[in-house]
Amino acid sequence: MIGFAEGFHDAAVAVVNNGKICYAAHSERYSKIKHDKHLDLTAASTALLISTDGKIAFYERPWLKRTRQFFAGQKAWYRPRNLSLQPTEYHSHHKSHAAAAFQTSPFEQAACVVVDSIGEWDTTSIWTAEYKDGKAVYKKRWSQWYPQSIGLWYSALTKWAGLRPLDEEYIFMGMAAFGNPVNMNVVERQLHKNNHKGARLGDYDKCDIAKSAERILQLELNNIFARASTYSKNICYGGGVALNCVVNTGLREMYNMWIMPCPGDAGGALGAACLAYGKKVAFSPYLGYNIQKFCDPRRVVDALLEKRVVGVANGRAEFGPRALGNRSLLADPRQAETKDLVNNIKKRDLFRPFAPAILEEHCQDYFDMPKQSRYMSYVYKCKQPRAIPACIHVDGSARVQTVPKDSDSILRPILECWYERTGCPVLLNTSLNIKGKPMVNTIQDAKLFEEKYDVTVF
Repeated sequence: MIGFAEGFHDAAVAVVNNGKICYAAHSERYSKIKHDKHLDLTAASTALLISTDGKIAFYERPWLKRTRQFFAGQKAWYRPRNLSLQPTEYHSHHKSHAAAAFQTSPFEQAACVVVDSIGEWDTTSIWTAEYKDGKAVYKKRWSQWYPQSIGLWYSALTKWAGLRPLDEEYIFMGMAAFGNPVNMNVVERQLHKNNHKGARLGDYDKCDIAKSAERILQLELNNIFARASTYSKNICYGGGVALNCVVNTGLREMYNMWIMPCPGDAGGALGAACLAYGKKVAFSPYLGYNIQKFCDPRRVVDALLEKRVVGVANGRAEFGPRALGNRSLLADPRQAETKDLVNNIKKRDLFRPFAPAILEEHCQDYFDMPKQSRYMSYVYKCKQPRAIPACIHVDGSARVQTVPKDSDSILRPILECWYERTGCPVLLNTSLNIKGKPMVNTIQDAKLFEEKYDVTVF
């Protein structure tokens, strides 16, 4: 079964066969166009070659979206006849998000919460999901419709801050650590004005607005999750807003929840494939293009001990916006100046934090956290900030990736070797790309990255 998403942003394709996700990839990794809305021919062709079934599912219902665009006076983003693949079935946008969350989860029944900018009409929805005779069954229980939209509100604030909406919300999220929630009334009024073309706030500190937005978002989601929890103690969370790892952490403290590492629109492609398949699927985040080459962890660690920033492009690419070890830049987290070394390569904003990847069995020695956080979906306070200063944000937190013993990634043996040599179970881990460009995908991409940026890629 093939599922695909395209037409708005972050086009993607996924294949599910016999209970296994055989392939899932972002179009941008092939086209080299960040957030590419068109499905790349190579990605689509790969899916067609792998699929063993004639089903092709699209992640939303285009005619409903066009109806909403017409009534809202908006330009249509795409027409069904221009899709790269010809669907045999269509599913609603939010149901695709719910399926991507539930059918990859460890739960047999759950409430699914979907929060994003907009689907066809839905902007927030709650579903119940369960397996009956092995078949996933969904029922929508509650929803908010356009023009009410938490996701569009947050994007409007992102635009007000001088950042690109539907792209740089993660930067706006990072700014919150430098601010104070002193403008909550101003920010909350924007939520109810439904002014999605850009917030008009006047002369306020951007970091204070970001912090206020974070608090309002937490309160809004607390209410939504409280409603969802009346249907199940298990909650699967999807939609682009689920990429806000700061707010996610507050929710995880109260609920038994699962977030698939690609909860945004690209993940809708996997959701459509899951709906076509109809049953639980075995999940791994490493689902994309496969670079099959030998990588010696000892050589990687040798380079790291020489104070070098190194790249790793090995195995199957991650499905989702965050590098989890197979398309990563790695560095020594023990010196604060490492941040500058990595920022010089990536051309990033200097205030933005980097993530620590840690051997899972040591995570509670370094962070005030549960036993695992494998997909960088949450942030936790560091117990030893002086030990790994390059990975710690200004507020003492970090977006942690724990790497288990049974990990599919080359990152696990690299971390083990690093720990054996240094006594430190942590490495700085960031995506193998430059700001504004997609992550390295193929072996050819890795070679070009080496040549252009003078970084050894293993």
